[in-house]
Amino acid sequence: MLTTRPRGTSDILPGEVEKWQYVEECFRRLCREYGYAEIRTPIFEHTELFNRGVGDATDIVEKEMYTFRDRSDRSLSLRPEGTAAAARAYLESNLNAGPQPVKLFYTGPMFRYDRPQAGRYRQFHQVGVEVFGSPRPAVDAEVIAMAMDFCGRLGLKLELHLNSVGCPDCRPVLREKLTAYFRAHQNDLCADCLRRLASNPLRALDCKVPRCRELAKNAPTSLDCLCGSCAAHFQDVQKYLKALGIDYVVDRYLVRGLDYYTKTAFEMMAPGIGAQSSVGGGGRYDNLVETIGGPPTPGIGYAIGLERLLLAMQEQGSELPGRDRPDVFLASVDDTLESEALQLLQTLRQKGLAADKDYLGRSLKAQMKYAGKTGAPAVVILGKEELARGMIILKDMTTGAQKEVPAAELAEEIGKLRRKGSTS
Repeated sequence: MLTTRPRGTSDILPGEVEKWQYVEECFRRLCREYGYAEIRTPIFEHTELFNRGVGDATDIVEKEMYTFRDRSDRSLSLRPEGTAAAARAYLESNLNAGPQPVKLFYTGPMFRYDRPQAGRYRQFHQVGVEVFGSPRPAVDAEVIAMAMDFCGRLGLKLELHLNSVGCPDCRPVLREKLTAYFRAHQNDLCADCLRRLASNPLRALDCKVPRCRELAKNAPTSLDCLCGSCAAHFQDVQKYLKALGIDYVVDRYLVRGLDYYTKTAFEMMAPGIGAQSSVGGGGRYDNLVETIGGPPTPGIGYAIGLERLLLAMQEQGSELPGRDRPDVFLASVDDTLESEALQLLQTLRQKGLAADKDYLGRSLKAQMKYAGKTGAPAVVILGKEELARGMIILKDMTTGAQKEVPAAELAEEIGKLRRKGSTS
C-alpha cells in the first residue's frame, strides 16, 4: 500500500509532465488573449455548495463526491467541478459589485468517485472558464469559440454538439412530457432512472445504461418545449457561431450532467478515446448564483478534462513536446575541480542556461556517456591546464567536434549550440 497509488489516480512523471505544461501554457495564453483573469479556489468546499449548486439528483452529488467531516463536524467535499466554487468566490469576494461581466479562468484537480476508464480518473484535472454578468447570446458564442480555438491550437479536430435545455419557464413542460414518456416505459428503466422520475426526469436523458440510452432516443426533447425567449436565444447563438465559421451539430438529446444548466449546452467530441468521446463542454447557468444565495446573475462557462484532451491529442497525432533536456552538461577530469565546476555551473544558470553536472563521482568517460543520455546539445569539459589559461573545452554533441573557448565567451557559445540543436 505504501508504494501503490490509490486506484483512479496517476503520477505525472518527467517526460509526460512537459506535455501537461505545454497544454496549460497554451490555455493561459489563450485566456490572456480573450480577456480572462485567473482564479484559484480551495480544493474542498462546504458540501452544501455542491448539493445546491450542482443538484441533489445528479450522479455527482448522489454517488461521486468525496465527502468528509472535519474536526469541527462540518461536512466538506473535495470539489467535483469548478463552476460552483467560482460562483461562490464571485459572491464572497464581491466581484459582482465591480464592472460586469467578470471573466475568469482556472486550472486544477477535481475529484469524483467513479469507475476509472480511459482518460477518466478519480482525481482528474480541468481547465475552465466562467463568465458572470451577461445574458447575451454573443457571450455564449465567444465562450464556445474560445473552447474550439483552444483545441484547434493544439491540433485537435473535434465535433461540436450544441443544444438548448430551456429555462425555468419552459422546463416544466419538458419535465411533464418526459415523466409521462418514461412512466410508460418504466419497466425498461434502470433503478436510478426509475427513482429519478419523481425528482428529475431529465437525468434519464443522460443515463449511461444501454437500455435507458435506447429509450432516450425517442423521448421528448427540450427543443420541442422551448419558450419564445429561449428559442430566440438559441437561434442567435447559432447565428453568431455561423458568423465565426464554427461548424456544429444540433444534438437534441444533449443535457449535460449538472442541474444548473439553462439555455445553451454544448460538448466537444473526439471519437476514438474510449466509450465516451467528450473532451469537454459547458453551457449557460443563469440561476446558479441565485441558487447559492446571490442576486439573479446570468453566467456561462466550460471545462475541459486534461487527461481526455491529452488522450485525444495522442490518438489524433497532435505534436507534443518530449522531456526537457539541459542546454549543457558539465564534466570534470577529476574531483579536484569540484569547486570550480560548481561555480561555473552557477554562472551558466544565472545567464539563463539549463545546466547540470555529475554528482556520483563518475570517471570522465562515464560522465560523457551519461551526458549523451541527457540529450544536452553541448558538454563543457573542465581541465586543469585549460582553466589555468582561462580556457574551457566545449563539445558539440551533435557533430562530436570540440574546441577551446575563453571562459568569458562560454555562455554565448553554448547558446549557439542550443539554437542549432532546437532547429535540427
